[in-house]
Amino acid sequence: MEDEIKTWLSDIRQAINEINDFLPDKKDFFLFQKDLKTKRAIERNMEIIGEAANRILKQQPDINITDIKKIIDTRNRIIHGYDSVSDEVIWSIVVKYLPVLQSEVAALLN
Repeated sequence: MEDEIKTWLSDIRQAINEINDFLPDKKDFFLFQKDLKTKRAIERNMEIIGEAANRILKQQPDINITDIKKIIDTRNRIIHGYDSVSDEVIWSIVVKYLPVLQSEVAALLN
């Protein structure tokens, strides 16, 4: 694996770690929904994840990351269609899909 790809995978891992750090141990959608700073911080890290995924996909189209194109699409939607991104969508990504991505990135880096 190329060093650039390892760097981008590390960026994804760091962004996921930051998202997890922003949230309390007991994840509560209603608290998240009321916390503008946390929502914006999570969205920013999702943008970083999507950009890193885009760079990885261009270098290694066969990378084993589930739904990598959806990750990139989410980044684009947050940036370009920010007014159409709901708290519910962000929350579902955080609780359902980021753990999968975190496991895949860890496996690729090991």
